Amino acid sequence: MILRLLQRLVVLVTSLVVASLVVFGFMRVLPGDPARVALGVNASDAAVAQLREQFGLDRPVPVQYLDWVGGLLTLDPGIEFVSRAAIGPQIADRLQVTLWLVVASMILALVIALPVGLWMAVRHRHWDGVVLSALSQVGVAVPAFLAGIVLISVFAVRLRWVPSGGWVVPAQDPVGFLQRLALPTLSLALVQAAVLARYIRSAVLDVLREDYLRTARAKGLRPVQALVRHGLRNAAVPVVTVLGLQLATLLIGAVVIERVFVIPGLGSLLLDSVAKRELLTVQAVVMVLVVAVLVINFVVDLLYLVIDPRLRTGAR
Repeated sequence: MILRLLQRLVVLVTSLVVASLVVFGFMRVLPGDPARVALGVNASDAAVAQLREQFGLDRPVPVQYLDWVGGLLTLDPGIEFVSRAAIGPQIADRLQVTLWLVVASMILALVIALPVGLWMAVRHRHWDGVVLSALSQVGVAVPAFLAGIVLISVFAVRLRWVPSGGWVVPAQDPVGFLQRLALPTLSLALVQAAVLARYIRSAVLDVLREDYLRTARAKGLRPVQALVRHGLRNAAVPVVTVLGLQLATLLIGAVVIERVFVIPGLGSLLLDSVAKRELLTVQAVVMVLVVAVLVINFVVDLLYLVIDPRLRTGAR
């Protein structure tokens, strides 16, 4: 168990180092001089050189990389080229908004997907199971931003039940916060729930065909009892894998949804920074997203050890 945990930690740290090199290198090969962009095309060479020295752009590339990584480790990724605003506080504020959206969407997706997926598996030969399976296929094909536009047109424009966008701090206006969180959360959750339900259905169907489950039913257990007692834990391993991937997908999908619903999250900060060519901010935001994805994968690996005892035995 301890050996397996150490192996996963080594993989996580190695992945973080490689990812930081890729993100840093990619930003350095982009065309254009950030200092020239910040000062404008009419800036003098002396002013450009002074700005490059101020931001350390005249240093060797390895030194720039170490300075950047050191800033990330101390939660101080620097200041923006144009506005001279600190990047760290902006990311911290926007990350809170994105986390609200992602966590709420994943919880709602699980609440929908778990019963629907189980029902589709148990009733896969009945008409209701077939109908739910078809609806889930449609949900997989619908992009989250399109679902968001449809929800806005129905619930915000026509029915006027909730606002069409914007954001308020939960502590200031809890009701307004929930109203503005409802539609973007539902947009992401419906698509993710359709994907998760399909995988839950497939995993449970595989378990239902196993010999040990037939033996449990032969001993007098009802199909549902046998599934709950002996099948769900085995079915959870592939579902946890997909759950980790979908959570990472939610982080990326939130970028578009935040734009649709005018939410000041991490995705909006990324797109605004790209438009303004604030490369330091883009670099920091991308690295935060990469770290989040890698940490999610690490947690999924740990959940494997908790769910499947065979992995713990093999690690000894």
